[in-house]
Amino acid sequence: MTEKRLLAGILALFLLLGSTYALVTPPFEASDELWHYPMIRHLADGNPLPVQVFDPALAGPWKQEASQPPLYYYLGAALTFWIDTADMDTVRWLNPHVDNGVLTVDGNRNLAIHDPAFSPWQGTLLAIRIVRLFSVLLGAVTVYLTYRIAQEAAPGRADIALGAAAINAFLPMFLFISGAVNNDNLAIPLASLGILLLIRRVNNRDKINRTRINTEDTDTTRRNPRFSASIRGPFADVSTQHWIRDTAPWLLIGVVIGLAVLTKQGTFALLPLAWGTAFVAHWRVESGWAGEQGSRGAGERGAGRSKQQTLSAFRATLHALARALARSFATFAVVLLPVLLIAGWWYWRNIQLYGDFLGWNAFIAVLGARAQPASLAQLWDERWGFMMAFWGLFGGVNVPMATWIYHLLNGVVVVGMVGFAVYALLSNKSGHVIPSRRRGIPGFFVSTRVGMLRSAQHDRSGGTVAGNKASTLVNACLHLVVRHFPVVVCLLFAGAVVFGLVQWATTTWSSQGRLVFTALSPLCVLLALGLAGWLPPRAGRWVLGGLGSFLLVVAAAAPWLWIRPTYQAAAYAPPRPFSLTPRAVTFGDALQLTGYAVQPPNPDSPAVRPGEFVDVTLAWRVLRPVPRDWSVFVHLNDFVLGAPIAQRDMYHGQGLRPTSLLRTGEELITFYRVPIPATAVSPAMLELAVGLYDFHTGERLRTDAGTDAAQLATVLLQAAPGALPNPTDVNFMNELALVGYVATPRRAPAGETIDVTLYLMAKRPLATDYSVSAQVVNLVDTTRWGSQDLTLPTASWPVGEPQPVTLTLPLAPDTPPDVYPLILRIYAFTADGSLQNLQLVTPEGRITQDDLLQLTKVRVD
Repeated sequence: MTEKRLLAGILALFLLLGSTYALVTPPFEASDELWHYPMIRHLADGNPLPVQVFDPALAGPWKQEASQPPLYYYLGAALTFWIDTADMDTVRWLNPHVDNGVLTVDGNRNLAIHDPAFSPWQGTLLAIRIVRLFSVLLGAVTVYLTYRIAQEAAPGRADIALGAAAINAFLPMFLFISGAVNNDNLAIPLASLGILLLIRRVNNRDKINRTRINTEDTDTTRRNPRFSASIRGPFADVSTQHWIRDTAPWLLIGVVIGLAVLTKQGTFALLPLAWGTAFVAHWRVESGWAGEQGSRGAGERGAGRSKQQTLSAFRATLHALARALARSFATFAVVLLPVLLIAGWWYWRNIQLYGDFLGWNAFIAVLGARAQPASLAQLWDERWGFMMAFWGLFGGVNVPMATWIYHLLNGVVVVGMVGFAVYALLSNKSGHVIPSRRRGIPGFFVSTRVGMLRSAQHDRSGGTVAGNKASTLVNACLHLVVRHFPVVVCLLFAGAVVFGLVQWATTTWSSQGRLVFTALSPLCVLLALGLAGWLPPRAGRWVLGGLGSFLLVVAAAAPWLWIRPTYQAAAYAPPRPFSLTPRAVTFGDALQLTGYAVQPPNPDSPAVRPGEFVDVTLAWRVLRPVPRDWSVFVHLNDFVLGAPIAQRDMYHGQGLRPTSLLRTGEELITFYRVPIPATAVSPAMLELAVGLYDFHTGERLRTDAGTDAAQLATVLLQAAPGALPNPTDVNFMNELALVGYVATPRRAPAGETIDVTLYLMAKRPLATDYSVSAQVVNLVDTTRWGSQDLTLPTASWPVGEPQPVTLTLPLAPDTPPDVYPLILRIYAFTADGSLQNLQLVTPEGRITQDDLLQLTKVRVD
């Protein structure tokens, strides 16, 4: 099959799969579509751009997306302005209990509620589908551009070009985003087009035969003035016609970059790349001119030729670099002109409104920031979730594929990285690839050694290129960049995007692999090169064909195996068979609880321990229509507190069926997994209570017995094994561990005291005396009703030995009666006097953003 037919097949399959994702994924369930589409609808209704606010509670339905550049939203509005979308507030029905970004076994992953009565082909739902299908077309453009970039990076290697395109096309997460309303879908092809145009300004494939390698650029420049003019750029001393012809490509690059930065700020890396490209392009010309000057200076002087020739070449090299630098700035000004004309107004608007040309201060204010900046170690600990969201983590970042798929694909990346290093070394060693099936030699770069050998040969014969070590090194490095230019551009742009995301993720919760998709084309090209660039073409076809086929199978299966079932209540069930205990409790004469089942994690024991969970299954019958949406709560109440220490709230049907959608006579079963806090006081008896309430008002639906909940059973909370009271293992930044505690009394009147004994253990030799703080606090308004801070001699503590620490918390006399959390912090003072809390570390070793521990709860009477 020919290369063109294979490419056409890849594109056709992408369009088919992308359309499948667009139609199978329910509206508003595709990542941030919940906020992207309201921006489109706002503009489609003829409204001006919204002014962002700094209060998340006051932000419009677009939330932080109002801080994004608007080109994608304007295009979406142009496609859908004719549709009546007055029903958006009705069909955009948010799930108030959604576990966004959390992988659950009992559902509740849906961002929105989907009424079957809503027609998918009218109003807002029609507009969403139109924009989704438009985004699929943009995704196809990205796949094609990836193919073209790979052609530039590996000329004559159809296996690499098609392999990169296939990796891009069949990447499940890219298909998912392409089938969604998301401004990434325009930013990605624009960034890819910009990269391709930049590469071609140096590769000059329009001027050079694609199947021939020209290693005599200097001679070509002298023989072909038109070729020289095309490289010198808009300020070369040529005719007006040539000036216009050679300026147009740079203006086009500026237009593409302008459109890109008017779509997403993550494309700003194209600007420094544009300047670097201009410099490299001009250096190609000036380096040839410098060689002529060096040769001429040496020839004129005769005696002492070698020394004078070396000095002349060195000066000529510096002159060439200076001229290339000056011309590159002039060319960059040409690129910058359309960028400013197209996108400058948006960034000036940000300065006027927010005092920040990127508008990120408003973006972060609405999105929310980490409690404190993440360290590189913490970001590294988040790498698993990052890679999941690169390969395919659907819905609200809470619908995963099978775990083994991630392990396998992550292994492919590791192999690709090692392979790329081997490929680069072999490329330099073996010289520039000659795309010949006879040779099958790995590599595609002209070796720096080959270039230096030619220089030496020219020098001995009175040729054009000579210089001392410094000029040779400079020329060799730049020569290397020119010959590697497509890959250099891919590496630089991908590196810039990843670096930018790392900086962004230190401030916000943004460790998602899909956020590097702006550089997806370069990443796919680099992965294809790493996997097959060092192999003969035939072997490369097998490797990349195998990977592409595997991705195709996974991508084709994902909508049906993982995405669609997520939004079907029948897909969720307890992990073990269960038998219902009959129980008839009627709530509000409308809903009847008919039975329940309680399952601890260990089938051989009726007890549960702190840090484990209880599976609760409830059976319901609908007695009559219910106009209001009542949420179900499942509580495990502590008898001492008279309040829950663990709970699970959601709509019926695993979060998919609000009571207003239930039909009279319908019977349904809902499964709940209730996690027990790892620091829960034990042993204890817990009461299982179930009820319904209005999420927006807090009102509870009364039972036929007049109570606001039904008490169903008791659950034994068994103490974890250990010699200390309430044994636990809470890791504070690998410095200290809480291994047990006692809080007495847990119920006290206002004005009394609560004594807390902590058992802390040094996990390693410590150089700091840490302080500990215990507080009885109202988390709503952060009022402290009782607290004590104590500095500990932790620097002298032996490693691994628990140390008792006692704190006394006097409760304020005016403490309102209620149940309050007792929180614990461990902190130290930095050199500048600021306070730094120790962050919690998960049992798996992942550093979290949490810097306080809710130890238990206390009741104040």
